[in-house]
Amino acid sequence: MERNQNFFRFEELNVYQKALNFLDQVYSISALFPAYEMYGLSSHFKKAAHSIVFNIAEGSGNNKEQYINNLKYSKGSVKEAIICSEIAFRQGFISEEQKLEIREKLIEISKMVSGLIASLKRKEEHRTNPNEETTI
Repeated sequence: MERNQNFFRFEELNVYQKALNFLDQVYSISALFPAYEMYGLSSHFKKAAHSIVFNIAEGSGNNKEQYINNLKYSKGSVKEAIICSEIAFRQGFISEEQKLEIREKLIEISKMVSGLIASLKRKEEHRTNPNEETTI
């Protein structure tokens, strides 16, 4: 992919792409919820999925500390999405299979966000301690 087409570095992150795919899935699933849930659970589920994606993207233009905070918000939104899927299952809006698939995707996204946070912290620690010897 040309650099001009992918100007924003967060677009290159696998976790961002997976979060976008999850958002697509939430839209598909919540479209099947009863009409009375349009502004209830459906709306909350979409907001949680949006927040996962937005916080990954928004924080990338900030300093590392702010980015880490955005990523932590993203992880909080993963938890909200887990709760939404559990409620949807208990209300009979999704199957157990769908709930488990959602859960697996969210666990993967959460682990990837945690890995990104750890990577940013390591880079920050290395930057603040450049004379520290590293062992292999």
